[in-house]
Amino acid sequence: MNTHTVFVSLRSWTFVLLATIAQPLLASGSAQGSDWQTATPSDMNFAADLPDQLDTALGGDFYDGVHSVVLARGGKLVYERYLSGDDEIFGLTKEGVVFSPERLHDIRSITKSVVGLLYGIALKDGLVPQLDTPLFRAFPEYPDLPRHPRRREILVSHALSMTMGLEWDEMSQPYGEFSNSENAMYRVSDSIRFALDRPISVTAGTVWTYSGGATALLAEIIRRGTAGDLIEFAEEELFRPLGIERFEWITDYNGLPYAAAGLRLRPRDTAKLGQLVLQSGRWNGRQLVPAEWIAISTVSHAEAVDGCSYGYQWWLCQTQGGLKVIEGSGWGGQNLLIVPDLDLVLVVNAGFYGDSEAWMRAYGLLEDVIIPSIRAD
Repeated sequence: MNTHTVFVSLRSWTFVLLATIAQPLLASGSAQGSDWQTATPSDMNFAADLPDQLDTALGGDFYDGVHSVVLARGGKLVYERYLSGDDEIFGLTKEGVVFSPERLHDIRSITKSVVGLLYGIALKDGLVPQLDTPLFRAFPEYPDLPRHPRRREILVSHALSMTMGLEWDEMSQPYGEFSNSENAMYRVSDSIRFALDRPISVTAGTVWTYSGGATALLAEIIRRGTAGDLIEFAEEELFRPLGIERFEWITDYNGLPYAAAGLRLRPRDTAKLGQLVLQSGRWNGRQLVPAEWIAISTVSHAEAVDGCSYGYQWWLCQTQGGLKVIEGSGWGGQNLLIVPDLDLVLVVNAGFYGDSEAWMRAYGLLEDVIIPSIRAD
């Protein structure tokens, strides 16, 4: 594993954080595994002029700030486009970036969905606790915390569904402020204790609260069960089999990856994660993630916001026409949209950091351009 050290500003924090970016260089897989087969829009039952329609949309003011778009259907790449603009690398501003198929991009909180996939892989191998296991059993070094009976009710499944019942405010407070719970977690010496020791607000399993802390706890459980290295586990069990040849996972002072938002991938490789979900965890004839895990993690376990529900580290939303969308969503307009009924994966990366409605660009392309261009059988 090759690493180098850089100064990275955590999101838009006012201080500079010394972090390490892990850059494994992986061996190529098979033809399907290492990259995508391509098809024309007509081959995939789209209107032949879909690329022109998408290019026209991307030229409009509403989409100014989109960096890349990748569209696949039926397991084949139908459209990809790369633009230029200002970006951030985990909060470090980069001006005038020219994006390309080989350039890595922050996927921010889509990282949470990757951690969810990794938990399913580790669970299959008996490396992590079952879903009905009390969460605090995984952290015996904090014997004082589960003394409260309501804490003992928190299960691993509640961390997966973000229904732990602990106070956490990540959505109403701006990233960059200590009042934001995720930022506060990364500014203390013991981030795991911080995530576990939040005040109890409601009974576990009853209310959804968006929480990077929940994902950090899951990642730590995986790390402990897999010889102490989450990144190597991800490389061996998920990235290499998918033919993901390069990635970066930003880590903290202690070498722990930022599980909630630290991954950087090529847009094509983010799309592979979506295709893997469409294929019920199977890739190149190998079952990477148990089909049962894909099924249970992509059904609703809690009502979320904006008309969406939440599975196990996946958003579950709908198009205006009622089509189910399995979504990985990251700050700044990083979106992985999976539409099972259309056998379709859409990846959008963007630089709309600070825009709480950045996700609307991906849905705009999907609902206003892509779905209407599908030809009737």
